[in-house]
Amino acid sequence: MTMNVNQGVLKKAIGIGLTAVMGGSLLAGCSSDSKNNTADGGSAAGGDSAERVTLKVEVFDRGNSPAPYTITNNYLTKLVQERFGDPNNIDVEFVPIQRSEEVTKLNVLMASNSDVPDIVFTYDSSVFYRYAQQGGLTDVGALLDEYGPNLKKFIGEDTLAFGQLEGKQFAIPGKRAITGRYSSYIRQDWLDKLGLPVPTTTDELYTTLKAFKEKDPGGLGSKNIPMGMALAPAQFETLIYSFMKPVSGDLTYGQRYELPLHEGFKEAMQFLNKLYNEGLISKDFSLDEDKTQLAKDIQNGNIGYWSEDVDVLFYADGTLDNLYKNVQGSKVLPVDVLTNAKVDNKHIKSRYASNGMYIMIPKSSKRAVEAVKYLDWMASDNNLIDMYSGVEGENYDLVDGIPVVKADAPQEIVDRIYNAGDMAIISNGKNIGDQATNEKAWVSGFPERNQETLKQSIAIANTDTVGPLVFGKPIEAESQYGTTLNDKLAVIIVKTAMVKPEEFETVYEQEMKDYMSLGGAKLKEELEQALKELPAQ
Repeated sequence: MTMNVNQGVLKKAIGIGLTAVMGGSLLAGCSSDSKNNTADGGSAAGGDSAERVTLKVEVFDRGNSPAPYTITNNYLTKLVQERFGDPNNIDVEFVPIQRSEEVTKLNVLMASNSDVPDIVFTYDSSVFYRYAQQGGLTDVGALLDEYGPNLKKFIGEDTLAFGQLEGKQFAIPGKRAITGRYSSYIRQDWLDKLGLPVPTTTDELYTTLKAFKEKDPGGLGSKNIPMGMALAPAQFETLIYSFMKPVSGDLTYGQRYELPLHEGFKEAMQFLNKLYNEGLISKDFSLDEDKTQLAKDIQNGNIGYWSEDVDVLFYADGTLDNLYKNVQGSKVLPVDVLTNAKVDNKHIKSRYASNGMYIMIPKSSKRAVEAVKYLDWMASDNNLIDMYSGVEGENYDLVDGIPVVKADAPQEIVDRIYNAGDMAIISNGKNIGDQATNEKAWVSGFPERNQETLKQSIAIANTDTVGPLVFGKPIEAESQYGTTLNDKLAVIIVKTAMVKPEEFETVYEQEMKDYMSLGGAKLKEELEQALKELPAQ
C-alpha cells in the first residue's frame, strides 16, 4: 500500500512527455466528433443497437503473466468478455501499457485520434488535470447519472470529487479500500529486558531510545540502532506529521514536497537533528531511500523502534517472520507513540486519500456510453468480488461474508487472478463493504501467525489521521516545480539532520531559502489562494 525515486522519475517523464506531446496535439487528437458522439462524448446507440462494437480498455502490463496466460488473454479477460461483453454485443479489447512507462506511453496514445483506448487511467493527479485542461477528456457527469447508478453508489460523492475540475466530472476515481497508512513498532523483548513500560508520548519515546542506546538490551555493540530510519516517506513523514499543524481540521496539503510549508516542519527537523547527533537513529539513513538496509537491520534484530507502512512487516517469509527466525525470543509490538503538541497531543499521522487511480474516457472515444456501462457492470452484483477473489470454494471460502483466501489452493487456481488488481480498476484494494469489512478481508490474506499483530497495526494507522484537501482544480506550481521540490525536501532532511546542533539554525534557514527560490514561494502562494477559495469545511 506506498513520493519515492520511481515517482520522481515518472514526474520527470510527465514533464517531458506533456511538453513534447500535449502542447496542442492532444487537443487535435482528442477533439469531439459531432457525427459520432453525443454531447456527453458517448455513443448515441450506447451498445443497445444490433451492431457489435469494440470497447478498448487500458491494462497495465507488469511482465508477470504466468503460463499459459498473457496480459490480454487470461482468466479475467475471458470473464469480462463472457459476463459483460457478449451480453451487451461488445468485444472488449485490452490494450497493454507497461507499468514502468505508463505516463510516457499514455501521452503518445492520448495524442492519437485512433489508437487511444476508450478507458485510460493514471495515478498521477497532475496528468489527469493536464488532460482535462487541454480539453482531452469526456465530461462523464451525465453519463454516470444515466448509465452508472451502481458505479456512483460504489464510488461515493466524496471520492468522485477527486475526479472533478471546475465542477465537471472528467475522471472516475477508483475507490481505495483502506486508507490507513503508517504504524510504528517497538521491540517488546527489549523493553522487558530493561523493565521499561511501553512509551506513549514523544518524550517517553526519547527516554526509551536513550535507554536502548546506553543499556544495549540486544547485546549488539556497534550494531545497536535504537530507532530505525530511512530516507523514505514511511519514516520521515511519520515523524514530520507528529510535529506539524494541519491546514484545515483533519485535512492538509496532499503532496509530500509541500511538507516544508507546514507549521511545525522546523521543529520536526530539530528533533531529527537531536536524534542523529545523539546516535539514536540509523547513521547512514540518507543512503537508504528504498528501505533495503532498514529491512535488513530489523530482520537481524538490530533496531529497537521504527515506523513503517501498515502492512509491510507481515507478509509470509517477510520482515517479521525473518526477525522471529533470526533472533530467538524477539517480540514486536505495534505502538502509537509520537504525540503532536499542536493538535491536543494527538498521535497525528497521514492517511491515504479515498481515491485510487483516475479512470478517464478520452474525448475522442466513440464508446463513452459503453465505457461507463462496463465500469458500472464491475460495480454491480458480485462482479468485483469475483474479479478480485476468484471462484468460491476454489480460490476462497466465504466466512461471515468475507472472502478468505484458501491457503492450500493449487498454483493454477491462484494464477487465474494474478492480475486482479490491474483488472478491477474501480477498486484500489479489495472493496467488500465498509472499511472495517475491507480490513477483515485484507487481514485474512496474511499468514495466520501474523494476523493479530497486523490488526493492531491497522488500528494504529487509523488513529488521529490527517487526509489530503481536494481543491477541485490543479495547483500549477505542483506540476511545474514538484519534482525539484521533492528532491529538495530530501536534501533538507539530510542536511539538517546531520549538521552539528549549533549549526542547525544557519543550515535550516539557507536550505529553506533555497526551497522557496526553487518554486516553494510560488507553491505557497498558490496553495494559500486555493485554500481561501474552498467552501467552508
